[in-house]
Amino acid sequence: MKAVVIFCRWFVGILFIFSGLIKLNDPLGFSYKLDEYFSAAVLGLEFLQPFALPMAIFVVIFEVVLGIMLLLGFQKKFTIWSILLMIVFFTFLTFYSAYFDKVTDCGCFGDAIPLTPWQSFYKDIVLLVMILILFFNMDNLSSTFTKAKSSLIILVATIICFIIAYYVLMHLPILDFRAYKIGTDMEEAMKEDPNQPAIFGYDWYYTVDGNEEIVTTDGLPPEGRPAYAKVETRIIQEAALPKIHDFSIEKDGKDYTQGILEKEKVAFVMIYDMTKAEDGGMEKLAAFVTRAQKSGYEVIGLSANSKDQLQPLLKANGIEIPFYTTDGTQLKTAVRSTPSVMTIENGVVTSKSHWNDFESLSL
Repeated sequence: MKAVVIFCRWFVGILFIFSGLIKLNDPLGFSYKLDEYFSAAVLGLEFLQPFALPMAIFVVIFEVVLGIMLLLGFQKKFTIWSILLMIVFFTFLTFYSAYFDKVTDCGCFGDAIPLTPWQSFYKDIVLLVMILILFFNMDNLSSTFTKAKSSLIILVATIICFIIAYYVLMHLPILDFRAYKIGTDMEEAMKEDPNQPAIFGYDWYYTVDGNEEIVTTDGLPPEGRPAYAKVETRIIQEAALPKIHDFSIEKDGKDYTQGILEKEKVAFVMIYDMTKAEDGGMEKLAAFVTRAQKSGYEVIGLSANSKDQLQPLLKANGIEIPFYTTDGTQLKTAVRSTPSVMTIENGVVTSKSHWNDFESLSL
C-alpha cells in the first residue's frame, strides 16, 4: 500500500501541474470553454459568463499550486480535500457533458490534447480512485521540506504563474497548439482526412413468412437476395472533421474563401466580436493597415458582425478596408486577441499578432 500511495501521489501531482500549465499557456481559451459550460444550452449559469476569464485564471493557477503542494506534502489536509472536491466537480461536469452531449471537447488539457467528454470522464474516474487512496492514507504522506521552505516554493510558483498568465494575455500563448498555428497550410487543413471517412450502413428490409427481417451491409444488397422491400442508409461513424472547419470568408452571400487563400500576401484584421474589441487595439489598427499595405499585403477584415454593425467602430478609428463575414468561433480560435492580425502567403499562415504587438509584427 505504501508503494501505491507514493505512485498515486506523484501521478496525481504531476498530472495536476501538467494540466494546469497547459491551460495557463492559454487562459483565454480555457475561459471560452468555461463560458460554453455556463451557457444556457449547457448548465444555464449565464450569470457566471462575465466572470469566465478571472475564474479560468484562478482555476489553472490553483491547479498548478495544488499539484506542487501535493508533491511537497504541504498542508496535506487542505491540499487533498481541495483536489478531491475539484475532481468530484469536474467528474460530474464531464459526465453531464458526455451523457447529454453538450460539449464536444472538455478542455481539460486545452488544445494540446483534445479529449471527448467521455474520455475525460473515464480519466477523471481513474483520478478520483487515486485521490481517494490518498485521502484515506493522508497520514502516510510525508513532507519533503520544512514548512518555511515549502511556503517559499509555493509563493514563488504562484508568482511565476501570475506572470505567465499576464504575459500570455497581453501577447499570445507561448506555445500554439491550435489548427491555425504558424506554418499551417490552411487549404490543406480544411480538407477531410481520407484515412477517416464516414462509414455508412445500409439496412435492407425483407418480408419473410409475414415477418420483417433486416440485413445490414456496407453497400450492395445481400448476395442472392435482390427482392428487398426497401433500403435505408444510416451513418455508423461520422467522418473525422478537418483540422480547420467552419472557416469561410463571405460577403453579400458569396463565398470568397478559395480566391483569398490563393493570394500571394494577405493580412487578416480579425474582430470576432465588436463588443469585445479593445479600444487600445482599435486605435493601433489604422497605422498597421497602412504599414501592411506599403509592404505589399492586401489587407482585409474578418468579423462575425455585419458591415452595418461594424461601420461606426471602423469610422471612429479611421479604418478603411473591406470586411468579410467569418464564423466568430474560428476567429477567436485563430488568434487570442480582439482585434488581432494574421498574415498568410499563398494560404500558409506566416505570422499572428496580439494588438499589443502590432508595431513589432514583422512584415
